[in-house]
Amino acid sequence: MHAWRCDPLSTVALANEQRPSGRSFLPDLLKAVGCILIVLHHLAFYGPMSDVVLRAWPGVIDWLAEYGRLAVQLFLVCSGYLTAAGLAAKPALNARRLLQLAGRRYLRLSIPLMGALSAAVLVTEWIRPDFDHPSLSATPDWLQTLAHVFFLQHLADMEALSAGVWYVAIDFQLYLLTLLTLWGVSLWARWKPLWRPDALRVQVMFGLTLLSLVRWNLNHDLDLYGVYFFGAYGLGWLAHRARQSRIPPKGWTVLLLMGLLALWVDPRWRIFTAWAVALLLAAAPPAWLALQSVRGWFRAGVSELSRISYSVFLIHYAVSLAVSAWVTRVWPDSVAWNGAGMVLALGLSVLAGEGLSQLTEKRSQDWRHWLVWALVFALSSGLAMHWAATAG
Repeated sequence: MHAWRCDPLSTVALANEQRPSGRSFLPDLLKAVGCILIVLHHLAFYGPMSDVVLRAWPGVIDWLAEYGRLAVQLFLVCSGYLTAAGLAAKPALNARRLLQLAGRRYLRLSIPLMGALSAAVLVTEWIRPDFDHPSLSATPDWLQTLAHVFFLQHLADMEALSAGVWYVAIDFQLYLLTLLTLWGVSLWARWKPLWRPDALRVQVMFGLTLLSLVRWNLNHDLDLYGVYFFGAYGLGWLAHRARQSRIPPKGWTVLLLMGLLALWVDPRWRIFTAWAVALLLAAAPPAWLALQSVRGWFRAGVSELSRISYSVFLIHYAVSLAVSAWVTRVWPDSVAWNGAGMVLALGLSVLAGEGLSQLTEKRSQDWRHWLVWALVFALSSGLAMHWAATAG
């Protein structure tokens, strides 16, 4: 397996100035930190540059390889938090709006992914003749390419062609599960008008989150499915609702007790991290969420890195492979140059992420552009297969 995997209270709204609206600094900071950590984790865990650097800095490489993957929990909690924020104005769903939101989410996730996958398959085949390393994915076939377009590769027991594909599928599953939950609550509220839909939404999300924390997340056979990760995602959703409550300490207490219960059932670093991030998002002072409270280049840098974090997350696999192949060929045993190569791969991943974001995320994300990028991905896979056949 060469895929790069890593282990998204009845309330009354506060005054508008207390609500996190638009971009908020704290979620941006968490996403930016998570983006850097996950790239470094992959560089440390899969090598080959980190295998050389390990001789000089074993503590740093071991920590990144073991704990850098916890950045995924930052993404999951922030995704749940931002999903709750995005749906807060109109949480009631009908079937038509559910399909519209699901389609919009799919386009947002799939268009940049297909751009990154196109780069990944081409870079992989380009360097394969001179770079024999287990981090390289096998040459794609047409069925595998189609499965990646619809986030089905892991469910179909196929190897991922790039890092991040597994997480993208999980994020989409979590979003769909949230939409289906809210739609179910809306249907129930129409059937039973005496029930308060807002309170019921929170109660159902609370129940799903708790069930994931103490049951589903303990079953590793479920780690290809969103329910396994719904605990972290739901903690983020509940953190946003706690911020919007007229009595925030009530929400903080619920989150505190949920985390303590989950860790009592089975202590896990990933759940501890998700719990801590959710409590931070729920209880942080309003100034921590306001962009205006942070000045200068730091605010601009964090906001920009957060904005492109998804593209960086997707494209860094191709960039890291190219840099690894070059450094390994020229300086195979130099600790200094391999360490510099890791830093270079991180920097180039950020730059490439900016480029991918400009090409995909900043353009109209509609079905016409989806078709364009699906064709680009198909052509890239076809070219990779041709190169492999020619080389073979």
